[in-house]
Amino acid sequence: MEEHAAAFAFDATFYALVGLVLFLIVLMLTGAPKMVARTLDERAAKIRKELDDARSLREEAQALLATYQRKQRDAEKEAEAIVERAKAEAKRFAEESRAALAAQVERRTKMAEAKIVQAQNDAVAEVRAVATDLAIAASRRLVADRIGPTEDAEVIARSIDELKGRLN
Repeated sequence: MEEHAAAFAFDATFYALVGLVLFLIVLMLTGAPKMVARTLDERAAKIRKELDDARSLREEAQALLATYQRKQRDAEKEAEAIVERAKAEAKRFAEESRAALAAQVERRTKMAEAKIVQAQNDAVAEVRAVATDLAIAASRRLVADRIGPTEDAEVIARSIDELKGRLN
């Protein structure tokens, strides 16, 4: 039985080998290796094209990134320039405001001083007027007491008018 088993094992291996050879011959005759090679070549070409597309997209993305980075730097510089101009404008405005305020204070001070001088002049004029009126009244009394009823009223009136002109 061992012999039989050995012959069967040999036979089975032999038949498996024959089956494999036949399978390979059928594959060769049907063009399967060419078809597999063509499929593999197509797949490799597709992968190569995808890699080229990916490389191209990567280069475009890098160019776009560089453009955006340049635009960002330009925008930052412009923003800094705007801030600097705003600071300079604010400083200039503050200086102008201080100068305008100082000029306004000076004008108001001068106006107040002028009003004070005018008020002093008005007070002096009023005091003079009152003093003149009092001097005239006193002069009338003195003249009336000294001249008496015999003196002419015209001389008295003329003297009083003359005195008013001199005191004002």
